[in-house]
Amino acid sequence: MNEFRILKIKQSVFADNDRDADALRAELKAKGVFLLNLMSSPGAGKTTALRGTIERLRDEFNIGVMEADIDSDVDARAIQQTGVRVIQLHTGGMCHLDADMTRQGLAGLGTDRLDLAILENVGNLVCPAEFDTGAAKNAMILSVPEGDDKPLKYPLMFTICDVVLVNKTDVLPWFDFDIEAVRARVASLNPDAKVIPISARTGEGMDEWINWLRDALVSWRAR
Repeated sequence: MNEFRILKIKQSVFADNDRDADALRAELKAKGVFLLNLMSSPGAGKTTALRGTIERLRDEFNIGVMEADIDSDVDARAIQQTGVRVIQLHTGGMCHLDADMTRQGLAGLGTDRLDLAILENVGNLVCPAEFDTGAAKNAMILSVPEGDDKPLKYPLMFTICDVVLVNKTDVLPWFDFDIEAVRARVASLNPDAKVIPISARTGEGMDEWINWLRDALVSWRAR
């Protein structure tokens, strides 16, 4: 029987993407553009939280947004109402963005005079966690209706995030959701991750999130 080789294509693809992501991070650093990768499952409230973030920071920073979806321009239209620069990215069926796709999006968005670029990634708790986009920081949103067990079910997502926003706290009385359990589960996976409860709808907790993001951007600039 002839011998054959087994090629770990998945590992190779990730390695190439990691190198590309590091290169993109360096390019953005040289331009002074802080890239935030925002992830969540569908319906967790990414766009609403993003609109609230823009409203609180647009007088301090020049902001641009890339909205990534398999199809539609619903989110880009919603962000356009805030008055910031925005572009819609269609992934053609792909459930994530990688570093090269992010670079293409940034080229379409334009990075001139931008301080903060935000990628609203495709709604998914699996694929986006596997691909480094070249972002300076990764943030994810876990909504109360999804349940407090998601760090147990999707550990990689919580492992790679710098901050976890627990959204829709205004509906906590109607759900069996334990925020302290989430804190403990996230800490067991990623002790450095910050957990911030928010309600993007009412504004509760948004000041803490904004302060975290502002401090992250300022610290990044100083390095």
